[in-house]
Amino acid sequence: MRSPPDHVFEPRTFRLGRDAHMELGPRSKVMGIVNVTPDSFSDGGLAATTDVAVAAALKMSGEGADIVDIGGESTRPGAEPVDAREEQRRILPVIEALSAHPGLLISVDTWRAETARLALAAGAHLINDVWGLQREPEIAKVAADSGAAVAIMHTGRERERLPDVIEDQVFWFRTSLAIARAAGVSDDRILLDPGFGFAKDAGDNLALMARFTELHALGLPLLAGTSRKRFIGGLTGREAPDRDVGTTATSVVLRLAGAAMFRVHNVAFNIDGLAVADAMVQSSREKEPGHG
Repeated sequence: MRSPPDHVFEPRTFRLGRDAHMELGPRSKVMGIVNVTPDSFSDGGLAATTDVAVAAALKMSGEGADIVDIGGESTRPGAEPVDAREEQRRILPVIEALSAHPGLLISVDTWRAETARLALAAGAHLINDVWGLQREPEIAKVAADSGAAVAIMHTGRERERLPDVIEDQVFWFRTSLAIARAAGVSDDRILLDPGFGFAKDAGDNLALMARFTELHALGLPLLAGTSRKRFIGGLTGREAPDRDVGTTATSVVLRLAGAAMFRVHNVAFNIDGLAVADAMVQSSREKEPGHG
């Protein structure tokens, strides 16, 4: 694995909706996953009611999560799709309740423009779109009009992929970024997520980890979402609920490769692992000419 360019660890302001912001670069940021669904691959049903989902999100915030990601539709392969009304019924009360907690940052995990609009009105700050703004491109205008941030994810589902994993990432993100910028979403409101596990086999995921630093050529901060994914199960032999140690290992590897934010189920494990990675990054930088 190549070392990431030094600038990825320099402070940069990431702007979110509702005039919120966070500093990316010097310290890892953690996004806690709250699935308000009965069928998510690793924790389906554990937070399927509003009260339980709110409690889970607040627990994650207390453990150090910088933002919580609220989703109402499972994205696992073969999951039953839900319609927009059901998605909104699941997540909007959770977002509304969480918005009453000052300083708590909220992401909405949706690809639907109307769900995103309602979620932002209810108190969300960021749209996390697993279809990279390409399934309903009007979602980019929703983000721009509200001033919300967007996490643009790469996926290989329902399309032909280029054989090289990085070339396919660049191909996909060029289209997504054109949509975002044409709608008026500024670069300081964009995260890129390479979409570990989304139409990628174990070899693809490992290659993406090994070549992660090449994604910095896109010039935008990177969000890593490896949590409890199948390829970690393949490496460790563990079922999804027991993959948090393996997940933390991938988070450390990807932090050293320059990832800025990590979307995880177990916040506490990853906070500890990333504290070690951040210390390693800081120590390395202090020894470089011009630092310390």
